[in-house]
Amino acid sequence: EAGGAALGRAADKLFSLSGLFAVCKPKGPTSAAVLNLLKERLLAEAGVQTKGNKRNQVLKIGHGGTLDSAATGVLVVGIGKGTKMLGTMLAGSKKYTAIGMLGKATDTLDATGKVTEEKPYDQVTKGDLENVLQKFTGDIMQVPPLYSALKKDGERLSTLMKRGEAVEAKPARPVRVYSLSLQQFQPPLFTLDVECGGGFYVRSLVNDIGKELSTCASVQELTRTKQGPFTLEEHALREDKWTIDEIAQSLERCTALLLGEPARKKLKTEHPGETAVICE
Repeated sequence: EAGGAALGRAADKLFSLSGLFAVCKPKGPTSAAVLNLLKERLLAEAGVQTKGNKRNQVLKIGHGGTLDSAATGVLVVGIGKGTKMLGTMLAGSKKYTAIGMLGKATDTLDATGKVTEEKPYDQVTKGDLENVLQKFTGDIMQVPPLYSALKKDGERLSTLMKRGEAVEAKPARPVRVYSLSLQQFQPPLFTLDVECGGGFYVRSLVNDIGKELSTCASVQELTRTKQGPFTLEEHALREDKWTIDEIAQSLERCTALLLGEPARKKLKTEHPGETAVICE
């Protein structure tokens, strides 16, 4: 009986959780798969059987902005009423560290895809790279990747591409880059730190940098180090911390964090392809 009472308390606590927190997305699974795993763990810890449950007893959880399956880092999660706050995360600023490789282009613009082009890169100097970065800072136009979460007729472009269907590139759209810097250059690899606004694709950035340098380039590794006020080092819960108590503590800390977050001005152009993913 004591065990049942403890599970009852755990379930009550779980369903009372509300707000935003961050988890560290591992490399491999999609952002949606990470969300499902998190949800499964929390419901199992609370002893909640999901089959035959009334709708109002099902856990409401969502994430505020897809990370590529090959990428790692900060994934902002909304729980309870916090799911309504996820839209602000999509429009807010994000920081990434990206390792790019010169001389190779792929169909996905990252290391997971098929190589579509190889070009020499010996002529590229550190100075060349630093000069090119200035062209990609501020308000710029960017074409999103074909392999992306953007949708056509209700289906993701990446799903259509994997099926072998012909997909036209989306038109270039305005995006904002707050800062862009070269951290390391060891040809063919280069490491970038980028802070950008909503709707921005680091894969497209690295691909465009390659073209600008008269070669080609693709992303080898990508880590989101910050989204809104949530940082990877301070706020993102690792998998071993995906528990009801840890999330409750994180929600308390993050509430104070969000109150102190300065609002970034949004770009006038909205990106309707990006939506917060909610699962109930």
